[in-house]
Amino acid sequence: MSDREQDETAGAEPQQMAGGFGGLLGASPAMQRLFRAMVKISRSECPLLIVGESGTGKELVARSIHQNSVRAGRPFVPVDCGALAPTLIESELFGYLRGAFTGANSSRQGLLQAAGAGTIFLDEIGELPLDLQAKLLRVLQEREVRPLGSDHTVRFEARIMAATNRDLRHAVEQGAFRDDLYYRLNVVSLKVPALRERKTDIPLLVNHFLQKHAAGRQPAPALSEEALHCLLAYDWPGNVRELENSIERATTLSSGPVLGVFDLPTNLHSSAPVPVADNSGANAHPTMPLRELERQAILRAVADAGGDKLLAARRLGIGKTTLYRKLKEYGC
Repeated sequence: MSDREQDETAGAEPQQMAGGFGGLLGASPAMQRLFRAMVKISRSECPLLIVGESGTGKELVARSIHQNSVRAGRPFVPVDCGALAPTLIESELFGYLRGAFTGANSSRQGLLQAAGAGTIFLDEIGELPLDLQAKLLRVLQEREVRPLGSDHTVRFEARIMAATNRDLRHAVEQGAFRDDLYYRLNVVSLKVPALRERKTDIPLLVNHFLQKHAAGRQPAPALSEEALHCLLAYDWPGNVRELENSIERATTLSSGPVLGVFDLPTNLHSSAPVPVADNSGANAHPTMPLRELERQAILRAVADAGGDKLLAARRLGIGKTTLYRKLKEYGC
């Protein structure tokens, strides 16, 4: 669904949309457009294609739409097309009869049937082999499935949702994805924005993850201003999944009430902003407070040491205990 089409859903009923929808959080304009579109799509029955980078929450989008649809309360069945061998995908989706292949000691109902009137979520649909794409297309068109080893077809009622982090248009042009299946799945599409496109949501997400991973600590730890600036400066190639993992790591390894920059994974340290003196104006050599100079020196030393605080202390010529005390003092 285009941005224009998503904006046209502005009249849809807002359901927790001020800060989120279903299992998703976000107050940014990009997420608010997504939520409005999700409200409208939850009222439809057509196939849905969800696109977005890894870690953006495509399955959460599908689950939230399912839970706000008339199919809520029915099964939501995810299938990872990229994690299963082709033969397993076929047998998992369509089912099989006893003796259909070696090891088939009993008949098994496929997931398309087992979902009943619920939803089948085909994650990483772009990884599906071409021969299985043809079979899936026929199933979607006929709304019938033929279990492996059977001469008869069985009707299924489940709604189909699919997701991919690949550019399926390009895959179609390259002959790696069937155009007819692409158009069959792409009746309605949603693009989940990358985290770097919605950085204003990071404080909201951080607070949620701090509470989630507090492990019973009351109150839950807070995040220092420097650490938050560090998170805002990072581009997040792993998106929300990477952010959650970073916060979980920090809460696990730190026992203090405030999480600082160096409680975060070391790959984030290089994005920590270090204040630079403003040399403009009449005073070309402004005086910086010694406290700020010391803080900057410590931050640079720890960053240059790759987060190794013992090495940083040696380079600074101070003891490790002193370094830890200073880091705590500066909220880092």
